[in-house]
Amino acid sequence: MDHFIYRDGELFAEDVPIREIAEKIGTPFYCYSRATMTRHFKVFSEALSDLDTLVCYAVKANSNIAVIKALAECGAGADVVSVGELERALAAGVSPDKIVFSGVGKTGPEIARALDAGILEINVESEPELEVVSALATARGMEVSVSIRVNPDIDAKTHDKITTGKKENKFGIEIERASEVYRRGAALPGVRLDGVAVHIGSQLGDLEPYRNAYLRMAKLVEQLRAEGHEIERLDLGGGLGIPYFERGSNFIPPSPNDYGNIVRETVGHLGCRLLFEPGRLIVGNAGVLVARTVYVKESDSRRFLIVDAAMNDLIRPTLYSAHHAIEPVVEPDAGAVTHAYDIVGPICESGDTFAKERSLPEFAAGDLVVFRSAGAYGATMSSTYNSRPLIAEVMVDGDRFAEIRRRVPTSEFMAFESVPDWLDEAPADPERKIAG
Repeated sequence: MDHFIYRDGELFAEDVPIREIAEKIGTPFYCYSRATMTRHFKVFSEALSDLDTLVCYAVKANSNIAVIKALAECGAGADVVSVGELERALAAGVSPDKIVFSGVGKTGPEIARALDAGILEINVESEPELEVVSALATARGMEVSVSIRVNPDIDAKTHDKITTGKKENKFGIEIERASEVYRRGAALPGVRLDGVAVHIGSQLGDLEPYRNAYLRMAKLVEQLRAEGHEIERLDLGGGLGIPYFERGSNFIPPSPNDYGNIVRETVGHLGCRLLFEPGRLIVGNAGVLVARTVYVKESDSRRFLIVDAAMNDLIRPTLYSAHHAIEPVVEPDAGAVTHAYDIVGPICESGDTFAKERSLPEFAAGDLVVFRSAGAYGATMSSTYNSRPLIAEVMVDGDRFAEIRRRVPTSEFMAFESVPDWLDEAPADPERKIAG
């Protein structure tokens, strides 16, 4: 369920007409519904309410500080994968003891910042990383909680670019080596190995991979405890899928309640504090991308709907061949004539295509168009490719809205660049040999 609905012939975000926002701030822009994201968080949390849990919102899905703060006010912690995301979570008011730091490539300075902030735990993904954590913690006279992320070699049956729990993926330590790594880690100073972490992928539509992974984790926790390790926490990751409203699609993701039952059946008996890292599930359908039609271009074989948003604003269709439902802001009449459109942006690449031969009502230049299910991995993966401005982000709350990231014009990111003095000199002799 979301709060983007047609009312009186036009699309609203909660109680605000999309058209009104577009008139005030221009297009393209992202629009988020606070009511939708908080509802999704509560539904997920309530499905696990009888267990000892901490739900850490995966900041990478949408890292806007206002989004993080809205969820923190519902009780969410934060799962971060960079020091930048850590700073965003702290700025949004997330308590450090509700922050988990994941990721395979944490640098020494990033780990040091996390230790100084006093976060709940670091999810370590390799033995060299564990040694760095140990050294930095020891230098500070600290003992820090660490979970080892284990790779259970489970096929999540999702897109190959977002699966994370197979042996060939870069994440975690092989489950067969977990016992050895915990034994070696227990001898290191400054670290307390009191947790286990797992994450098998994103946009899962089947609960069976979760069941298989969690059963392996339960067995591992019992083995580690038998070997003398006090395992207090089990981080089960995220990845539960969402519907992208594709016509004719049979994809119906599992409900949080069904997922919660799997958790109870597989690990509920362990007495661990259970951590979860949902991202897309919370914000995916809480956001839309709003654009304006620039031209309708017809050829012998195609009808192109050219909009002012582009792949730099929403790269998921280009990167993952992802489907996003596309709708006009003005509600079409019942039985309205439709056409097959290729919906494309202005970037100088054929890959700048949102959809091909999508059946839509007739569009004209100037019409507003909405890309649904864009709240996750939309703005966070955007760029300034073709020197296009970073687009605005808006949050709606009932009958009010606010710009939570203003449009960043080209002139501002050009200000970070500089021209060396020697480029004003005469061009170098192209035949000159480089010394050495």
